[in-house]
Amino acid sequence: MTDPDDNEKITGHTRLPLAPPTPIQTLIGNMEGRMNILILGSGGREHGLAWAVMQNPKCDKLIVAPGNAGIADIADCADLDIMDGTAVVACAEANAIDLVIVGPEAPLAAGVADDLRAAGFLVFGPSRAAAQLEASKSFTKEICDAAGAPTAAYARFTEAEPARDYVRAQGAPIVIKADGLAAGKGVIVAMTEDEALAAIDDMFGGAFGGAGAEVVIEEYLDGEEASFFVLCDGETALPIGTAQDHKRVGEGDTGPNTGGMGAYSPAPVMNDAVTEKALTEIIRPSLAEMARRGTPFQGVLFAGLMIKDGQPKLIEFNVRFGDPECQVLMMRLGAQVLDLLQASAGGQLAEARVNWADDHALTVVLAANGYPGYYQKGSVISGLESCAEDSAHMVFHAGTSRQGGQITATGGRVLNVTARGASLSEAAERAYAMVDQIDWPEGFCRRDIGWRAL
Repeated sequence: MTDPDDNEKITGHTRLPLAPPTPIQTLIGNMEGRMNILILGSGGREHGLAWAVMQNPKCDKLIVAPGNAGIADIADCADLDIMDGTAVVACAEANAIDLVIVGPEAPLAAGVADDLRAAGFLVFGPSRAAAQLEASKSFTKEICDAAGAPTAAYARFTEAEPARDYVRAQGAPIVIKADGLAAGKGVIVAMTEDEALAAIDDMFGGAFGGAGAEVVIEEYLDGEEASFFVLCDGETALPIGTAQDHKRVGEGDTGPNTGGMGAYSPAPVMNDAVTEKALTEIIRPSLAEMARRGTPFQGVLFAGLMIKDGQPKLIEFNVRFGDPECQVLMMRLGAQVLDLLQASAGGQLAEARVNWADDHALTVVLAANGYPGYYQKGSVISGLESCAEDSAHMVFHAGTSRQGGQITATGGRVLNVTARGASLSEAAERAYAMVDQIDWPEGFCRRDIGWRAL
């Protein structure tokens, strides 16, 4: 591992001149002092988390593993296999880490948080057993059934032919889901029977690897989607924000699903009444059922909801921050994020409060041409130095590296151009003004993020 002191000389641990909401004050052991923090992950979500954590004066040293080119400008990056619990524990021990924040779902499902806790570290992220809420769609359905949480009617299949028969009996539109983790792409909203049958063939044919060994088929829910984020410490549930993202690759929400082409916060459809229903009918009963089973949930519970006529239904649970929803939440929460995650990890959410600024945030994803299909890597991105970096403007890197002093694209979703504003329209105007300063002919974006709300 690179000497942290050398990295500090290179990156300078630069703190941006921000004015985020006032952090809450929580008391967890001796952690009112300076902290060494390790974030696991390399995407836009982790850049957003790192950016917010660095605003808090309690953060002394921040390491992100493995990180990306944007993260390297504000934190030390460690070349680390985050799926290897033993290696992660060794890194945490070598750097006297006080808090580990696990970004992606894969290491959570692999039990990396369990390995860290067994070694005595404070960890933000659920256990392997609790991470089944995302790692298995069928497990989530079982929890909803036991908790009485409103969700779509469903059936589970381990063979293709019974699944096809079910689709023919139910008709379309209908939703086909790979049971396991598929990097956010294992869900097909089939508007025709032929599309549904093709999705079944793809999943059982190995298109999503082991994730498609079992398939969950759900009724199609009509309404407006929203993302609801709640911090949990095993007992207390603390709502920290809402967002709406744009999954489809094309403008007007057309084309194939992606990992997300943009997002904004807050979600207008999540008014106080809908939020309270989601808490009382879905979130709290599900958390109580998890605790009853001996697998209490600690971390962030991300509920994908469908709202119709003021009634929320659960589409799915995720056990990590959404990407790109995380980026807009981090812009609005600012420095208090560290206090909130620390309180969640330390079992003290009952004492925590969220201080919201009365504002909006919006992020636009710049993706490589061809995404979500085949795309080329290695193209050079210019113009980033022209984009402001302050409390209202930030470009979060999702798939980048630095080669010979130049920023190059290394993924499908590459940059998250993010802005805050007093209104959603102001946030959108600021974000697209930054998009227009970036010179990347090999990339594209949607020009209509936030169109439903606007």
